[in-house]
Amino acid sequence: MKETFSLEGNPFIPLHNLLKVLGWCESGAMAKDVIDVGLVTVDGQVELRKRCKILAGQVVRFQKQEVAVTA
Repeated sequence: MKETFSLEGNPFIPLHNLLKVLGWCESGAMAKDVIDVGLVTVDGQVELRKRCKILAGQVVRFQKQEVAVTA
């Protein structure tokens, strides 16, 4: 399922916050855990940095969910 997320004028969103805001993870701690074990990809690459800055134009995937980040 592909959705979009707007940064609404912000330059970026930390990866763990994005997972929480989207409702993909119930808490920030859960988001950090799924990132730690390599379940999240950014632009097709496994991302292990919890605070990775997600920018407009990037695509984040977790399980069967996918989001395209827009400005």
